[in-house]
Amino acid sequence: MQPFAWLSCPEPRLAEALAYLAQQPGKQLRSTLALTCAELIAGQPVPAAQSLGEAIELLHTYSLVHDDLPAMDDDDLRRGQPTLHRAFDEATAILAGDGLQAAAFEHITAIESLSAEQRLEIIRLLSIAVGFNGMVGGQALDLAAEHQAVDVASLRRIHQLKTGALIAAAAETGAICGGASASERSQLVQFAKAIGLAFQVMDDVLDVTGDSLALGKTAGKDARAEKSTYVSTLGLSGARAEANALLDEALSALSVFGEAAEPLRQLAEKMVHRER
Repeated sequence: MQPFAWLSCPEPRLAEALAYLAQQPGKQLRSTLALTCAELIAGQPVPAAQSLGEAIELLHTYSLVHDDLPAMDDDDLRRGQPTLHRAFDEATAILAGDGLQAAAFEHITAIESLSAEQRLEIIRLLSIAVGFNGMVGGQALDLAAEHQAVDVASLRRIHQLKTGALIAAAAETGAICGGASASERSQLVQFAKAIGLAFQVMDDVLDVTGDSLALGKTAGKDARAEKSTYVSTLGLSGARAEANALLDEALSALSVFGEAAEPLRQLAEKMVHRER
């Protein structure tokens, strides 16, 4: 998937920044989740889900560009290369993120194989997922929790919004592309909420056990920022146990789909049992 391929910008430096981001498009797990959910429901590949996945990757990349800024997580490394504001400057990074968010929704409006109602519902769900009651709200809660200890319930609330909301929306909007019923959407959201939390728990584990070269981002930054994490709250073994319990919960939600959900089960395992 090449989410940046169709983008253009009249200003040369900003266009160069987009090309820089395109060099390392990331793991693309959220777009893969959307594609896999669409195919599960439809029983075959769904071309509309490809365009949806590209839009979701633009939203995810925008969030990373802004999260890395000095006023937020203040990071120097992302996807194995200097963060955008380090490679260019803060203004370029802010503008690139703004443009990526707008481009994502523009891209969805152009998926002509979906009905107007489907496109509107997808835009509604993704808007919530990246807004005040999703990613933005979660990031605000995360920043507010720095330099203090928070309990597991609070951690879950933060990461259900900051990380989990877009993962859940990817699954549900992919299902919409496949023509899912309300009950099918509900089961996939239940699955994705659990796997989204498990994904974040493993992020916390890898921040402690991994190295920057393997991760493609700065290892150990949570401890330096004095953030409460699943590892600082539960310990390393406790965090791993939490991730596995959440994975089991996610897989249980897929039981209604039988063998047809095997690709989704494999993706879930990959999201949790990973090295970066």
